[in-house]
Formats: sequence, structure tokens, C-alpha cells
Amino acid sequence: MKKRDVAVAIAIVLGTNLSHAEEAELTPMVVTAPAISESSAFNGTDVSEESLSTKRASTSDTATLLNNVPGVSLNGAGGVSSLPAIHGMADDRLRVQADGMDLISACPNHMNPPLSYLDPTQVESVKVYAGITPVSVGGDSIGGTIQVNSAAPVFAQPGEGTLIKGQVGGFYRSNGHARGENISAKMASENVSLSYSGSRAQADDYKAGGDFKTLSGSPGPTIPLNVVGSTAYKTENHNLGLAVKSGNHVTEAKVGYQDIPYELYPNQRMDMLGNTERRFSLRDLGQYNWGSLEIRAYHENVQHYMNFGDDKLFWYGPLANIPGMPMNTDSKNTGAVMKANIDLSEQDILRVGAEYQRYRLNDWWPASGTTGGMQPDTFWNINGGKRDRSAAFGEWESQINPQWLSLIGARYEHVRMDTGPVDAYSTTVPADQTYFNSLDHQRTDNNWDLTALARYTSEPTRTIDFGYARKTRSPNLYELYSWRTRPMEMVMNNFIGDGNGYVGDPNLKPEVAHTLSATFDWHAADRNWEFKAAPYYTRVTDYIDAVRCTVGNTFAGSNCPVTNTATTQFVQLKYANQDARLYGIDISGRMPLASTGVGEFGMKGLLNYTNGKNLDTGDGLYNIMPLNGTLTMTHKLGGWDNGVEVVMVKGKTDISEVRNEITTPGYSLLNLRGSYSWKQASVNFGVENVFDRLYYLPTGGAYTGQGRTMSINDPSIPWGIVVPGMGRSIYTGVTVKF
Repeated sequence: MKKRDVAVAIAIVLGTNLSHAEEAELTPMVVTAPAISESSAFNGTDVSEESLSTKRASTSDTATLLNNVPGVSLNGAGGVSSLPAIHGMADDRLRVQADGMDLISACPNHMNPPLSYLDPTQVESVKVYAGITPVSVGGDSIGGTIQVNSAAPVFAQPGEGTLIKGQVGGFYRSNGHARGENISAKMASENVSLSYSGSRAQADDYKAGGDFKTLSGSPGPTIPLNVVGSTAYKTENHNLGLAVKSGNHVTEAKVGYQDIPYELYPNQRMDMLGNTERRFSLRDLGQYNWGSLEIRAYHENVQHYMNFGDDKLFWYGPLANIPGMPMNTDSKNTGAVMKANIDLSEQDILRVGAEYQRYRLNDWWPASGTTGGMQPDTFWNINGGKRDRSAAFGEWESQINPQWLSLIGARYEHVRMDTGPVDAYSTTVPADQTYFNSLDHQRTDNNWDLTALARYTSEPTRTIDFGYARKTRSPNLYELYSWRTRPMEMVMNNFIGDGNGYVGDPNLKPEVAHTLSATFDWHAADRNWEFKAAPYYTRVTDYIDAVRCTVGNTFAGSNCPVTNTATTQFVQLKYANQDARLYGIDISGRMPLASTGVGEFGMKGLLNYTNGKNLDTGDGLYNIMPLNGTLTMTHKLGGWDNGVEVVMVKGKTDISEVRNEITTPGYSLLNLRGSYSWKQASVNFGVENVFDRLYYLPTGGAYTGQGRTMSINDPSIPWGIVVPGMGRSIYTGVTVKF
């Protein structure tokens, strides 16, 4: 490849004007990517279609499709909104993309994370970057990247005429009476493709595997002792796509719409009683004689509403007549991405790109009732919040020789944040409002990411990947700008589900993570069996953890108590920069056992361990999944695909004491699954938690799923109960293709 071709490609990405002569050389042509891209060790972990298809009938939560990916765990939230974690880092510490869009939770409780906007039946591919993440797919994150995509456009073959295909499906799950249906259809010619997918799902509160709480004297509604309150949901998703192919270009437009009338949260004081999302994206992908160029633009608008669901309504005393606590959030998210893969030679690829994201957020809580401190004015939690990112990166991947593959990259991000003046409920201006409004809220972060990776292939069946990464994340708007220090408002600003109250700090610094990681991979030449071990170590400077909130360490005139030292109740906290470290190992493998007249038998397993510690205090980090493993016996015969799965989780004793995190006992579960496929139809079925065990989710958060929720120390919400997992559930799903 000529040097001038490289210059032209970089100029396109970075927006430099080209002469007419230069533009004329960009005529699309068929280019076969070099083998280096196909066999790269740095392309992430793909979740197989087989794994996706076996899980869709058992869940309405897209994040659970990641359950058996090494290094991944789930932090509990609503029924369709779990937060994935990679090596103990979750939520905004990860870059989570849905159809290439960097979506952002528009809620003080992060009830609408990116993966909640795609139903599992709409997901075609999932890719996870754990450990060392290349700078071309990272950015504003320190824990890794998750990419989830809906179906790619399909086109008719030459001479085939109009292609029409689609499918309809439905499911039922016994626990929580969960049910739903989905449909998708595609119509395409050789150059134009039109697609639609839609889904609906709903469920009632689910049951645990036994009684887990005592409700005697509780002011809330009568709920059976084994029912996990505030776990019901109802959701509807629609996606429409149009793609046009011209030569070696594919241009695609997608429109998405979501309506969630309600999704209740067992580990939050509030429930989501309305979430409407509208999004539009436009993508162009072209092949040239020098490589490929992708251009993407998107816009998203979210209108989010929270209040108390039925399980959390006030039922007695002076608060009985309060009509709830309405909370509104409106966000606008606009972004653009340009990326080029430049084939320098058969052994070398240069990736360059530029990104921009513009985010606007308003979070206001209208006055309510005549008592209880929620009147007469509207409370402004965040007024005119702004978070704008611009980035550029460069990355060089090289096949040095048959044994060595290398990748080095650098990424720069400019993050600018700001917000406007705020207002409390009362006409009397509190001291923390006066103090916050007197501050200069504007701040700018200049962040650098660096990645260096290598792969050594000692022989065709043995490889070692190892590397170093420096990753940076700027704080989110709620970590910076949540300002009120009265307990009632503080408990509403909590996106980790621990039941405590939080206040922000406008002076927070970006988190900077330094990670060393390796992957040892032994496998058969045809990958018939494989075994992987991936140890890692991460040191984070300015990790955003929490300290107890007191008058001396928060806004002037704060209502935080001078003594806030309780160990057996919910407390008030302030976000703070501290140093942290995390280390662990992921082990995974699979192997055939026997091939007989009654089918092929195999086994696969997964073991994850993460240890997280605050180096300033010696405290454990919050929501670290304890040692856990999964062992699955598989069976295949003709159209049958069956599995017996055992899930084992060690007791959780390493906890975040500053948050009064609650320990959980260890447990083991047995799950059964099966499926049978015909040419045009398939049926999936199974039983989860076969023995109906009572267990508690180590990263499920504190149970606040019923009772009134005004005060941090409300006696109707007893401290010390973790959200329990679901009891036995029998499920089935049917899909018919046409």
C-alpha cells in the first residue's frame, strides 16, 4: 500500500479536506481483509449463537445473555435492566454499546442502562472485551467493553428476486407468570433491505425459594413471605431498519422505540413507572483499495418517570395521603463515529478514528402533597447537565512473524461537563443549595488511554496473550453534581442498589486504571477441546468510592449527621477519590466426553474469581462477585440440544464496610435445559433452580422492595436483607420461521 493512500484514509477520518484528484482514487472495490484480522487475539469474546438461542426463552433481560462469559457477572436491578460487571467493575466503568451507540443511563438510579433497550429476541450478536481492551473499542471506561447488536441487513442473491423471511415466537415462565411474544420480518432485493422486529414481555413479582422476610408490623401491603416485592415489569420494544447496498458500500438507517409502563426495583426506593426511548442511527460502511471506512451517527431521546409502585406506596399514618414522589428525567444523546481500517501490508493494519458525543440531562422532581417536605417548589436534582466527549485514537496491529502478533494503541479523550443552578422543594433556601449554586460547575478532563498487547504462538495448539493497558474514565453527572444532603433526597440518588444515600463531589478526578493481564490458551487443532486461564491485576488511582457523609466533608450547612458511624443500618455517603486494586483469574474450558448411538456428550466449565480492595482504607470494594463456577453436561442428538447445569457460588464475606454491605451465604443450583429444532420451527424448555433453593444474590443489593421509603432508617425497611434469587421456574419458548 502506498504512503499516500494511508494519508488519504487518515484525512477522511479526521475530517481533513481532500482535493478532487484524491477523492477520485476512493472508488470502492472488493477487498479481502488480511488474515491477521480474522485470527487476531484481540477481537474480543463472541457469545455463540447456540448460547444465545438457548437463553432467550428463559430471560427478558439482555444482560443475562452474558452469564457464561469468562469474567462477567451481573449486578441486580429491575427485571430487564441488570448491570453487567467485568472483573468487579460495572455500569459506567464499562463501555456498553447497543448497535454501536454509546447509550447513557438517564436516571439517578440508573434504571435504564444501555442493554435494557434491546430485547433478548432482538439480539443477533454479542462481543465482550475483558482484560486488555484495544483503544479502538475502548474509551471513557476502565473495566472493558460490551457490544450488543441486533440483526445485520440481508440482501437477496443475484437473480433470486425478492427475499421475504421472518419469524414469530412466544414464551412462558412459571415463576412470576412471565409471558411475552416477538415477531421479526425482512424483505429484501439485491440492493435494498427492509426489516422490522418487535417484542413485548411482562411479569408479576417473582417468588424466592422460601420465606426470606418477616412482615409483622410492616405498614406495607400484605405480601406472602416468599414473594420478592417490586420485581414486576412490562416492556415493549420496536426496531425498524432500512439498508441500501451500492457497490462495496452498505448504508443503513435504524429507528428504535421503547415503552416501559412499569419496571419495579427490589433494591431501590423508587420504581420506574414510565420510560419512553426514541433513537435513530445512520451507518455507512465501505470497502476501498486501502481498507475500510465506517461512519456512524445517532441520536437518542429518553423521557423517564419514577414514583412508588404498589409495593412501596404509603399505607398509614401522616404520610398516607401523599400522592407519591414524582421524579422526572429527560435526556438527549447525540453522537458520531468515524473509523478506518487501513491495510498497510499483509502483516500490518492501522486503525484510526474519531468520536464525538453530546449529552444533555435534566432531572427534576415536582412538588407533591401538603406534608412530608416535598413542597411547594419543584426540586431540581440536575438542571441543564452537560457531558460532552470528543476523542481520537490510533492503533497498529502487526503479525511480526508466524509466532508473534502485536498491537499497540493510544487514545485521547476531551471530556467537558457542566450544570446549571439547582433548587430545593422548600421556599426557604437551604445552605447546601446556596453553596452549590455559588460554585463554578464547569470542568474539563484531558484523558489518555494506552494499550500494548502481544500474542505468542509456540505451536498451533498453544498460545499466550499478554499485555498492559492504561484506561481512564471521567465521573458521571450524578457523581459530580447530586448536591442535596437531606436524607430523603440522598436515598433517591443511588445507582448501585445498596439502600444508602449519596451526595456528589464536583471536584472528583477521573479514574485511571493500570491493568496487566494474560491468557493461556491450550486447545485442539480443530478446537474440539480447549482450556483457558486468564489472570489479571488492576491498580486504579482516584477510584470513585465512598466515604461517610458528615458536616465536615460535604457542602456547607449540610444536614448529614456529625456522627454517621452505624454498622447495622443504612447510612449517608459521599463520592470520593481513593486508590483501589483488583486481581483475579478466569478459567474456562470444554471437551467432548463420548459419541454414542444416543448422541454426543460433552462438558464445559467456567470458574471466576475477583478480589477488590480499597487501598486507602483496607475496605473491600462494593458488589464484588465471590468465587463462582458453572459446570454443564451437554447432549446433542439430531435436532435435540440439551444441558444439565450446576451453578456454584461461594459465600460472600469480603464486603464494603463503609456501605454496610451485607454478607451472603454460599449456594449451589441445578438448572435443566432442552431444545428441539425442525427446519422451520424450534422449541426451548427448561427448569431453573430445580430444587427451589432459597439463596441470596451476592451482587443483588439491599432489599427495599416494599413498605414506605421516605427515610434512610425507615423501620419498615429492615436493614440486613439481600435481594433473594428466583425460586424454581419452569419455562418454554416456541419460535416459528417463515
